[in-house]
Amino acid sequence: MLIVFYLAAIVAIISTLFAVTRSNAVHALLYLIVSFLAVAVVFFILGAHFVAALEVIVYAGAIIVLFVFVVMMLNVGAETEKSNDRWLSIKSWGGPAILAFILFAELAYVIFTKESIQTDESIVAPKQVGISLFTTYMLGIEIAAVMLMAGIIGAYHLAQIKKVNRHRFLGGEE
Repeated sequence: MLIVFYLAAIVAIISTLFAVTRSNAVHALLYLIVSFLAVAVVFFILGAHFVAALEVIVYAGAIIVLFVFVVMMLNVGAETEKSNDRWLSIKSWGGPAILAFILFAELAYVIFTKESIQTDESIVAPKQVGISLFTTYMLGIEIAAVMLMAGIIGAYHLAQIKKVNRHRFLGGEE
Protein backbone atom coordinates (compact mmCIF):
# COMPACT_ATOMS: atom_id res chain seq x y z
CA MET A 1 0.00 0.00 0.00
CA LEU A 2 2.94 2.30 0.63
CA ILE A 3 4.01 2.00 -3.02
CA VAL A 4 0.56 3.11 -4.17
CA PHE A 5 0.73 6.08 -1.80
CA TYR A 6 4.12 7.18 -3.10
CA LEU A 7 3.07 6.66 -6.72
CA ALA A 8 -0.02 8.84 -6.19
CA ALA A 9 2.14 11.46 -4.49
CA ILE A 10 4.59 11.47 -7.40
CA VAL A 11 1.73 11.84 -9.89
CA ALA A 12 0.40 14.75 -7.82
CA ILE A 13 3.78 16.48 -7.77
CA ILE A 14 4.44 15.97 -11.49
CA SER A 15 0.98 17.09 -12.57
CA THR A 16 1.14 20.12 -10.27
CA LEU A 17 4.48 21.15 -11.75
CA PHE A 18 3.07 20.74 -15.25
CA ALA A 19 -0.02 22.75 -14.27
CA VAL A 20 2.17 25.62 -13.12
CA THR A 21 4.61 25.55 -16.04
CA ARG A 22 2.19 25.20 -19.00
CA SER A 23 1.65 28.37 -20.99
CA ASN A 24 -1.63 27.13 -22.44
CA ALA A 25 -4.45 27.59 -19.91
CA VAL A 26 -6.40 24.54 -21.06
CA HIS A 27 -3.37 22.27 -20.71
CA ALA A 28 -2.69 23.68 -17.26
CA LEU A 29 -6.28 22.97 -16.25
CA LEU A 30 -6.00 19.37 -17.43
CA TYR A 31 -2.90 18.83 -15.31
CA LEU A 32 -4.56 20.59 -12.38
CA ILE A 33 -7.49 18.17 -12.58
CA VAL A 34 -5.05 15.25 -12.49
CA SER A 35 -3.31 16.83 -9.50
CA PHE A 36 -6.59 17.16 -7.59
CA LEU A 37 -7.47 13.54 -8.40
CA ALA A 38 -4.04 12.38 -7.21
CA VAL A 39 -4.50 14.19 -3.92
CA ALA A 40 -7.92 12.55 -3.59
CA VAL A 41 -6.29 9.14 -4.08
CA VAL A 42 -3.77 9.98 -1.35
CA PHE A 43 -6.59 10.91 1.02
CA PHE A 44 -8.46 7.73 0.11
CA ILE A 45 -5.39 5.59 0.84
CA LEU A 46 -4.96 7.31 4.19
CA GLY A 47 -8.51 6.34 5.13
CA ALA A 48 -10.05 9.82 4.79
CA HIS A 49 -12.78 8.75 2.37
CA PHE A 50 -14.97 11.78 3.00
CA VAL A 51 -12.11 14.21 2.37
CA ALA A 52 -11.24 12.31 -0.81
CA ALA A 53 -14.83 12.68 -2.00
CA LEU A 54 -14.79 16.38 -1.14
CA GLU A 55 -11.53 16.78 -3.06
CA VAL A 56 -13.12 15.32 -6.18
CA ILE A 57 -16.48 17.07 -5.85
CA VAL A 58 -15.32 20.52 -4.72
CA TYR A 59 -11.92 20.93 -6.33
CA ALA A 60 -11.84 18.64 -9.37
CA GLY A 61 -15.49 19.41 -10.01
CA ALA A 62 -16.66 22.85 -8.98
CA ILE A 63 -13.41 24.83 -8.94
CA ILE A 64 -12.25 23.47 -12.28
CA VAL A 65 -15.64 24.31 -13.82
CA LEU A 66 -15.14 27.85 -12.55
CA PHE A 67 -11.67 27.97 -14.12
CA VAL A 68 -13.01 26.61 -17.41
CA PHE A 69 -15.67 29.35 -17.46
CA VAL A 70 -12.98 31.96 -16.87
CA VAL A 71 -10.87 30.55 -19.71
CA MET A 72 -13.92 30.59 -21.97
CA MET A 73 -14.75 34.14 -20.90
CA LEU A 74 -11.20 35.27 -21.73
CA ASN A 75 -11.37 33.87 -25.26
CA VAL A 76 -9.26 36.38 -27.14
CA GLY A 77 -10.42 35.66 -30.68
CA ALA A 78 -8.69 34.41 -33.80
CA GLU A 79 -5.55 33.15 -32.07
CA THR A 80 -7.59 30.80 -29.89
CA GLU A 81 -9.45 29.46 -32.89
CA LYS A 82 -6.13 28.47 -34.45
CA SER A 83 -5.06 26.68 -31.30
CA ASN A 84 -8.23 24.56 -31.04
CA ASP A 85 -6.73 21.94 -33.35
CA ARG A 86 -3.66 21.69 -31.11
CA TRP A 87 -5.85 21.20 -28.01
CA LEU A 88 -7.55 18.20 -29.55
CA SER A 89 -4.36 16.38 -30.48
CA ILE A 90 -3.00 13.31 -28.69
CA LYS A 91 0.11 15.29 -27.77
CA SER A 92 -1.99 17.71 -25.69
CA TRP A 93 -4.10 15.10 -23.92
CA GLY A 94 -1.51 12.32 -23.69
CA GLY A 95 0.29 13.45 -20.54
CA PRO A 96 -2.81 14.09 -18.43
CA ALA A 97 -4.41 10.90 -19.76
CA ILE A 98 -1.42 8.75 -18.77
CA LEU A 99 -1.26 10.29 -15.30
CA ALA A 100 -5.02 9.90 -14.85
CA PHE A 101 -4.80 6.25 -15.94
CA ILE A 102 -2.10 5.62 -13.32
CA LEU A 103 -4.38 7.14 -10.68
CA PHE A 104 -7.34 5.09 -11.87
CA ALA A 105 -5.31 1.88 -11.68
CA GLU A 106 -4.11 2.78 -8.17
CA LEU A 107 -7.63 3.56 -6.99
CA ALA A 108 -8.96 0.31 -8.47
CA TYR A 109 -6.20 -1.60 -6.70
CA VAL A 110 -6.95 0.09 -3.38
CA ILE A 111 -10.70 -0.46 -3.67
CA PHE A 112 -10.46 -4.11 -4.69
CA THR A 113 -7.84 -5.06 -2.09
CA LYS A 114 -9.75 -3.19 0.66
CA GLU A 115 -6.47 -2.03 2.19
CA SER A 116 -5.91 1.34 3.77
CA ILE A 117 -3.43 2.78 6.20
CA GLN A 118 -4.79 2.50 9.72
CA THR A 119 -4.64 5.60 11.87
CA ASP A 120 -5.43 6.19 15.51
CA GLU A 121 -7.31 9.41 14.84
CA SER A 122 -11.01 9.68 15.60
CA ILE A 123 -13.46 9.74 12.73
CA VAL A 124 -14.84 13.16 11.86
CA ALA A 125 -18.41 13.08 10.64
CA PRO A 126 -19.50 15.17 7.64
CA LYS A 127 -21.87 17.09 9.91
CA GLN A 128 -18.93 18.20 12.07
CA VAL A 129 -17.06 19.37 8.98
CA GLY A 130 -20.07 21.41 7.83
CA ILE A 131 -20.59 22.95 11.24
CA SER A 132 -16.94 23.99 11.52
CA LEU A 133 -16.93 25.40 7.97
CA PHE A 134 -19.91 27.64 8.72
CA THR A 135 -18.88 28.65 12.25
CA THR A 136 -15.18 28.49 13.07
CA TYR A 137 -13.81 28.90 9.53
CA MET A 138 -16.59 31.01 8.02
CA LEU A 139 -14.43 34.11 7.67
CA GLY A 140 -11.72 32.20 5.79
CA ILE A 141 -14.26 30.70 3.41
CA GLU A 142 -15.83 34.09 2.72
CA ILE A 143 -12.42 35.65 2.10
CA ALA A 144 -11.54 32.85 -0.33
CA ALA A 145 -14.85 33.38 -2.16
CA VAL A 146 -14.25 37.13 -2.46
CA MET A 147 -10.69 36.53 -3.69
CA LEU A 148 -11.92 34.11 -6.37
CA MET A 149 -14.53 36.62 -7.51
CA ALA A 150 -11.97 39.45 -7.55
CA GLY A 151 -9.65 37.28 -9.64
CA ILE A 152 -12.40 36.56 -12.15
CA ILE A 153 -13.37 40.22 -12.43
CA GLY A 154 -9.74 41.27 -12.78
CA ALA A 155 -9.07 38.68 -15.47
CA TYR A 156 -12.18 39.77 -17.36
CA HIS A 157 -11.13 43.42 -17.14
CA LEU A 158 -7.61 42.65 -18.41
CA ALA A 159 -9.06 40.65 -21.31
CA GLN A 160 -11.34 43.54 -22.25
CA ILE A 161 -8.40 45.96 -22.26
CA LYS A 162 -6.49 43.57 -24.55
CA LYS A 163 -9.46 43.35 -26.93
CA VAL A 164 -9.84 47.15 -27.06
CA ASN A 165 -6.14 47.62 -27.73
CA ARG A 166 -6.20 45.00 -30.50
CA HIS A 167 -9.24 46.68 -32.03
CA ARG A 168 -7.47 50.07 -32.01
CA PHE A 169 -4.30 48.55 -33.47
CA LEU A 170 -6.25 47.03 -36.35
CA GLY A 171 -7.73 50.43 -37.20
CA GLY A 172 -11.16 50.02 -35.71
CA GLU A 173 -13.35 52.81 -34.42
CA GLU A 174 -13.54 53.66 -30.73
